[in-house]
Amino acid sequence: MQRLFILAVLTLSCLAKAQQPGSVPGYLLQLPASISTVLIAETNSSTLHRFVVTQQGAKLDGGSYISVGQNGVDKYRAWDRRTPLGIYFINEQLDTSRLHEKYGPTAFPLDYPNAWDHRLGRSGDGIWIHGVAADSERRPPLDTDGCIALPNDELLAVAGLLTPLVTPVIITRDLKWIDPQQVFSIRERLHAALDEWTDSYLSGDLYRYLRLYSNEFQYRGMNENEWSAYRLQTIGAAEILDFSLDDVLLLADPEEDGLYLSRFRQTIVDATHTVVTIKRLYWRESADGNLRIVAEDNG
Repeated sequence: MQRLFILAVLTLSCLAKAQQPGSVPGYLLQLPASISTVLIAETNSSTLHRFVVTQQGAKLDGGSYISVGQNGVDKYRAWDRRTPLGIYFINEQLDTSRLHEKYGPTAFPLDYPNAWDHRLGRSGDGIWIHGVAADSERRPPLDTDGCIALPNDELLAVAGLLTPLVTPVIITRDLKWIDPQQVFSIRERLHAALDEWTDSYLSGDLYRYLRLYSNEFQYRGMNENEWSAYRLQTIGAAEILDFSLDDVLLLADPEEDGLYLSRFRQTIVDATHTVVTIKRLYWRESADGNLRIVAEDNG
C-alpha cells in the first residue's frame, strides 16, 4: 500500500515537470462563472487532477490517486469492466450508507453514456466516482468494474466542491497541455459557429440552420435527413420573439481530435411561452474545415 502512495506522489511530481510555463489544459476552452471546479482523470498516471476556476482561468489545485477499470479504459459495452474516455458531468451525489462497503462514504454517478457515446454505439451505465472499503484505502491502478475509485479521505476532501449537473469530469489517458493561443483560436471558431446557429434559428433561415448539421448527425434514432424533416415541421410552428444562449461552456474532447462540446442555457421566447433548456451540441471538424454538429442532447 505504501508503494502505491509513493508512486502517486512521483506521478504528481512528473506532471508538474511536464507542464510548460504558460501552458493550459488542452480541453478547457471556456468556463462560465457557474463552474468552480473541473476534474480531469488521467488514467495512465492513475491521477485525478482538480482544477479551480478563477478570473485568470483554470488553475491546478491538487490531485488524488485513483483506480480505474480492471480491463483499462475506452469503455464500449456493458460489463466490459473498462472506464469510459470523454467528457462527462456529475449527475447526483449518492448516500452509500446502505450500499456495499466498496463504494466508500459517498459516490457521484456520471452521465455515461452521453449523446456522443450513443452516437458511437457505446452501451452500459453505472459509472461512478466513489470511495473504497475502509480496509483497502489504496487499491491497484486497475481494480474497479469501470468506475473511478479514490481513497476515502481524498474523496471526502473534494466532495464539497462537486455540484451535480454542473461539474465537468474529463477522462483521458494523458493530460495534454497547450499554448493559450491555441485555446483562443478554437474558442473563437466555436463562438462563430454558435452565433451562426443562434442567428439562423432566430431569423427562421432553416437552410442556414440545417447546413450546420453534419450528414453523419443522429438524434434519438433519427438520421440527418429525418432530423431535418422534423425540424422543418417544428421550428416554424410559432413565431420566435427571442432566442438566446448564456452560461456557455466549451470543452475539447480528450480522445478525438477536432471534436468539441458546447453546453449552455438556451432561452426561447414566443408569444405565449418562455422555454429554458440546458443544451449540448457536439461539434466536429468536417472535411471542408468547417465545424458541423454531429450530436446533440439536453441536460
